[in-house]
Amino acid sequence: MAKTKVLVVGVTGETGGSITNGLLDDGQFEIYALVRPKSIHKPALLAFQNRGVGIRKCDLKASEEELMDAVYDIDVIISCVGPAEQQDQIPLAKAAKRAGVKRFVPCGFITVCPPGGIMWLRDEKETVYNHVKQLHLPYTIIDVGWWYQISYPRLPSGKVDYAMNTTNDEIVGEGNTLTALTDLRDIGRYVAKIIVDDRTLNKMVFAYNVVMTQNEIYSLLEEISGEKIERHYIPPEAIYHRVLAARQSSETYPFDSIKFIPRYIAEYQLSWGIRGDNNPEYAKYLGYITCKELYPDFEPTDIREYLESVVQGTAKGIYTDRTVSRAYQRSFPRTESSDSLAGRGWHRTPSSDSLMAQAYRRTESSDSLVMKGR
Repeated sequence: MAKTKVLVVGVTGETGGSITNGLLDDGQFEIYALVRPKSIHKPALLAFQNRGVGIRKCDLKASEEELMDAVYDIDVIISCVGPAEQQDQIPLAKAAKRAGVKRFVPCGFITVCPPGGIMWLRDEKETVYNHVKQLHLPYTIIDVGWWYQISYPRLPSGKVDYAMNTTNDEIVGEGNTLTALTDLRDIGRYVAKIIVDDRTLNKMVFAYNVVMTQNEIYSLLEEISGEKIERHYIPPEAIYHRVLAARQSSETYPFDSIKFIPRYIAEYQLSWGIRGDNNPEYAKYLGYITCKELYPDFEPTDIREYLESVVQGTAKGIYTDRTVSRAYQRSFPRTESSDSLAGRGWHRTPSSDSLMAQAYRRTESSDSLVMKGR
């Protein structure tokens, strides 16, 4: 039986890497990576090549004809592009339609959230989804909840700093909002099942491992580590202020993706922390099928086991190839173990240094906007 040919866009990213690993481990796929010519020598890409991943060289901004050549004879395309590159998928979708691709998986892979003004990132993705549907291109949309890897706080001892890229020390609201969590490493395992399942064609799928509150995550980490973690509760009003201020700061011309970082953070907190969007029941209401329904025998990574590995020092950090902004560095208590955090997070630019402070600054005008919006 011929293997399903899968083209992954963004194989060297965290999500793309998980998906590629999952497909390789499954064994029933012939995998290719769509790669910009300038990125051909990335170490992560070379590592995948050594494991049998083929290369299709093409930029997403290339002509439709060039993209058609790149996706020729591909069965499934899985896109894992960055937040600022969402609409770059539209020419790829057009090329996929012309080339006869059997399933297009646009870049979802975030928390559940309704479209229409809650999260800018969700609305950018929905623009792509609508174009895909207008093309009558077979699709599957996959969302995955909040990663284990960014769900837990820093320990006072600093022993888990090696696996973190921010302090992550805020509890949104009272910390009792249920949110769906997934181990980043399990995303690829889910995707390997979803993309060959006829039940998921032209559907939205929600893949998640467990549903917990922030307070439960803190308590579990305290139990495992034996350390007491101070809890910093952020009231809903402060989240509303952050969202409004971050939106005002980000809406500039020309577009600057760095200015959207505080907006991503604030709008995520609004959606999963205040509104409670990221849970299976709401996902079903929005029309998702859940992986719990589709694959009841799937054995996800247990969050306790993951946190135990973090405390034991054997977990793998994420975004270790990026530079955290000085705004985050200033908020992170300096210890010998935390100094390495300066090498993680987002690329640092002069415009990002005071961005967090600008985005979260409270003003008279933003106060009135929050009150009007409530």
